Amino acid sequence: MPRFAALLLCLVLFSQSGCVHRRLTINSSPQGALVRVDGKDVGYTPASLDYTWYGTREVQLLKDGYETQTRLVRLRTPWYQVFPLDFLSDNFAGRYIRDHRRFDFRLQPKTIDDSADVMQRGRSLRSQAVHGL
Repeated sequence: MPRFAALLLCLVLFSQSGCVHRRLTINSSPQGALVRVDGKDVGYTPASLDYTWYGTREVQLLKDGYETQTRLVRLRTPWYQVFPLDFLSDNFAGRYIRDHRRFDFRLQPKTIDDSADVMQRGRSLRSQAVHGL
């Protein structure tokens, strides 16, 4: 009888499947900025992507008329994804686990250079080139 109970317990454990779905969403104000994660274009905000590994990602947002923003985003590992618990939560949790991370960015409008300032910088650079500085 103990063998039957152990076999039944193993059968129940192995029949319970688990799944962890990891998703990262990047949003910006204003929307419509191009999102690059680790140097790869993902889409325009709001943009979402699935990921496998936790860690630090470089997120860059680009939009015409706004300053380019680059930020390191850390995706911390939850307790149920730490070794050896990750094997159990990925395979035997018996339910669907959703790990959805969202990061919001506020884009700043580009400042327009004053034309007099640009002219002065141009003269300064020309002077430096002529004098070999």
